Amino acid sequence: MTDRQQANRRTFLKHGLATTAGMAVLGAAASSRAADKANEKIVVGVMGTSRSNNRRSPGRGALLAIETARLAGAEVAYVCDVDRLNMAGTLKDVQRAQSKAPKGVTDVRRILDDKDVDALIIAAPDHWHSPAAILACTAGKHVYVEKPCSHNPHEGQRLLAAARKHKRTVQHGTQRRSWPGVIEGITRIRQGLIGRVRYAKTPYLNARAGIGKGKRAAVPDWLNWDLWQGPAPRRAFQDNVVHYTWHWFWHWGTGELGNNGVHMLDLIRWGMGVDYPRHVSSAGGRYCHDDDQESPDTNAVAFDFGGGLAFWEGRSCLPRSPVDGQYDVAFFGDKGVLAIRGSGYVAHDRRGKEIAKGTGTGGNTGHLQNFLDGIRGKAALNADIAEGVKSAHLCHLGNIAWRVGRSLRCEPKTGRIIDDAEAMKLWTRQYEKSWEPKVG
Repeated sequence: MTDRQQANRRTFLKHGLATTAGMAVLGAAASSRAADKANEKIVVGVMGTSRSNNRRSPGRGALLAIETARLAGAEVAYVCDVDRLNMAGTLKDVQRAQSKAPKGVTDVRRILDDKDVDALIIAAPDHWHSPAAILACTAGKHVYVEKPCSHNPHEGQRLLAAARKHKRTVQHGTQRRSWPGVIEGITRIRQGLIGRVRYAKTPYLNARAGIGKGKRAAVPDWLNWDLWQGPAPRRAFQDNVVHYTWHWFWHWGTGELGNNGVHMLDLIRWGMGVDYPRHVSSAGGRYCHDDDQESPDTNAVAFDFGGGLAFWEGRSCLPRSPVDGQYDVAFFGDKGVLAIRGSGYVAHDRRGKEIAKGTGTGGNTGHLQNFLDGIRGKAALNADIAEGVKSAHLCHLGNIAWRVGRSLRCEPKTGRIIDDAEAMKLWTRQYEKSWEPKVG
């Protein structure tokens, strides 16, 4: 990089990122509210503490708890899990991180009853995300909710309404919105570096094993199956659902599109400056394993925004090959292409000449810090729930199109499905009695 390029990049970082912080969150002023005592400790409860490597290593929810405990001005007062073995390991990890033992509870409502708790972090399964977040907003708590923020379109709308009605700070767990290198890359797109973006695409490539044919079994003594199901209508325990493979059952999960696709579709929406599509089509199936999985393991979804097209390629069982591109998201404009790679980006003009490049840190810490800063009124949220709802909505539309077996026409201003009563039956779901989310 030449001295001039370095100087230009420093100028960009000084001014461009500040601009992005202002434009990245729509309605941030409405959702980012100060705590009653802005400089005091923020007390947090964490719901859902997944662990891996035979419970020896912290998984997603446990990592969020540990990283929050390490942040200045934060205290994890509660760890909530329906799996007592997962909870036991996370309680120890959090205590090591903050030198104070949190309380362990099985029912998230015990956290919400505590007036000293300021915020709830939700990393439970998808069917819990919106119901728990709505309960938390109604109880006066701020919320960090993992992706996707909803199990269906209706839930997302109700969560946004609850956040606004109760004036709560609600951050969505699409953490790339807090990664400096990604922010820089998206800002360069929005500033016109590659011209108008006509097309964007993103692959998800993995080598997942099958989940087998499940059978009914006794509920393990370490699991509260009733609270695990929570707002979902009750089903008998099946031995191939807990913990991770619930993702592939529509009753609880949102498939690979909601599980991983939401991250990159969120970046596509951000980079292209779009909200809802006018047309969604989905193709694919369960091709790789003869098992109980209900969602597709091989899937292609196209979103037509009217003036720009986005494409998601899901290959859960066909991993990256030598012929696959080395990028997470690629944006194609009339002046060039920009690819997001990990926590950075690279851009080329139409002749293939590199014209910009940036790197930065990743992880969860910056996103969690932005959440705490938002609660204190010191920063706009990088992933305000309004943006999270729209990105999750794309995943729901893609799943609905696949489930009904045809393309969907949508109202571009609202994302609502047009003239398809069968598809609209999947707009919401049935809830266990007394568990249907209420805005309050």
